[in-house]
Amino acid sequence: MFADTQTAESYSGDYVIKVNYRYTLSKPEGYDADAAKKWPLIIFLHGAGERGNDLELLKKHGPPKLLAAGQKFPAVIASLQCETKQIWNPHGVKAVTDHVIKTERIDTSRVYLTGISMGGFGTWETAMEYPDTFAAIAPICGGAGVRWVMADRIARLPCWIFHGDKDAAVPVEFSHKIHDALKKINAPVKLTIYPGVGHDSWTRTYDNPEFWTWLFEQKR
Repeated sequence: MFADTQTAESYSGDYVIKVNYRYTLSKPEGYDADAAKKWPLIIFLHGAGERGNDLELLKKHGPPKLLAAGQKFPAVIASLQCETKQIWNPHGVKAVTDHVIKTERIDTSRVYLTGISMGGFGTWETAMEYPDTFAAIAPICGGAGVRWVMADRIARLPCWIFHGDKDAAVPVEFSHKIHDALKKINAPVKLTIYPGVGHDSWTRTYDNPEFWTWLFEQKR
C-alpha cells in the first residue's frame, strides 16, 4: 500500500477551487504477476472523523481497516482523505478516480464507489455529477440532500444503500427518501436498514461477504 496526492480544479462561476486529495492505494495479490490483466477499482470515501493530513486515520473504518487487518480483495482500492473542515468535492473524487485509472491497470467497466457518513453523502454527490463513471455505488448512512429530485441522473446505476434505523447522526429518512425516488423510476436500487443499529452501519456492511459478491458482480 502506498500514498499519493491528486489535485482537481472545481469551477464555480468565476472562481476556480483547487482540491488536493491524498490517498492510499492497495493492489491485489497477483497484480504484478500478469502485466496484461486489468482489475476492478474501489474508491472509498471516509466520514467526517477521518479528515486531516494523517493517512493512518483512514484505518479506523471501512476497507482501509480491513486491509490493515490483512483482508484480501480482488481489486485495487483507493482510499481518499478529505482535508480538515472540508466536505467531499465530487470533482476532486472524479480527478483521483481518473488518475488511478490512467496510472494503474483498471477495468473501467468495474469501477465502484462507496463511502460512510460524510462519505455516504460524497458518494451520492459524485454519482450524481458523474453517473457514467461507476459500475455501482454503495452509500452507507449518508443522504442525497436535495439531489433526490435528480434521481433520474442515476436511473441506470446499480446502488445498494445501507442505514441503521436508530442513527442519531444522519436520519434514516435520508436514505429512505432517495431510495423511494429511485424505486419510483425502476432504478436498480437496494436498501438495507439495520434494526436497532445507530450510526455505525458500515461495520456490518463491509463485514458481509454478500455485499462484496454483489459489488464485484456489477459491470457497466
